Amino acid sequence: MLRWIALVLLVVLIALQVHLWAGQGGMRDLWRLHQRVQDQKGENAQLRKRNETLSAEVDDLKHGDEAIEERARAELGLVKPGETFYQVVEPASPADAQGEGNGRK
Repeated sequence: MLRWIALVLLVVLIALQVHLWAGQGGMRDLWRLHQRVQDQKGENAQLRKRNETLSAEVDDLKHGDEAIEERARAELGLVKPGETFYQVVEPASPADAQGEGNGRK
């Protein structure tokens, strides 16, 4: 009788261990969840840094005329009155000229 009880308890113990290590909500899922939390923390840090950069840029645009002027010149090509706009064009390299003559680019 005592052997049967010990055997049943051993089977129950093995079943509980299998469930703990491999079952749903077990250690494997805990480790996987822990890894996802670490990945999310890294992504959050990158997004926080990006948000700080954007916030500083917005603050510059709200309070600084220089930032607005710089952006208008770079993105819209605006020129102040009295200024002369010069566009510098790089000469084509000999390899580009040969490729155009052969129909290749």
